[in-house]
Amino acid sequence: MTFRFCDESEYGFGWIPDERLVRTSHALAVEGRVWLIDAVLWPDALDRARELGEPAGVIQLLDRHERDCAEVAAQLAVPHLRVPDRVDAALEIVRVVDMPFWRERALWWPERRVLVVADALGTVGYFTWGGKRIGVHPLLRLRPPRKLTRLGAHVIYVGHGEGVTTGAFAASGT
Repeated sequence: MTFRFCDESEYGFGWIPDERLVRTSHALAVEGRVWLIDAVLWPDALDRARELGEPAGVIQLLDRHERDCAEVAAQLAVPHLRVPDRVDAALEIVRVVDMPFWRERALWWPERRVLVVADALGTVGYFTWGGKRIGVHPLLRLRPPRKLTRLGAHVIYVGHGEGVTTGAFAASGT
């Protein structure tokens, strides 16, 4: 499988395998510690994450996004935080969905106004009908997670597709 980097910034990056699902993973450096989110195993991404700082943990934001989170956490010798309600960092966890078949959290970094969302928002075709750059998951369109809009994110990274780094919520229409 081939991969590519995306969502480049001074505080992190994302990576996407070349596949139909467009599973996007992220690494964020927060106060010298690096958090990996919904990680798919790619040695180049892990090496690059280590260059950002000391690995702190692997965060799984969606109950069914197991991806390679446990294996990545083991390789980095850090905790695997599965759908956490808090993390030991200057990051906040936002409850997005709490249903028996769907438990999802978002990661909010208020200092940088960065939001990381696993499945509720995305930038690939089945999210973005109507020409939007970012859209709500089809199963959530009748009741979109409006609490995410109230955060006023400047940057939104998603679990499926490349992130939106300008006019994030204006682009979503949520």
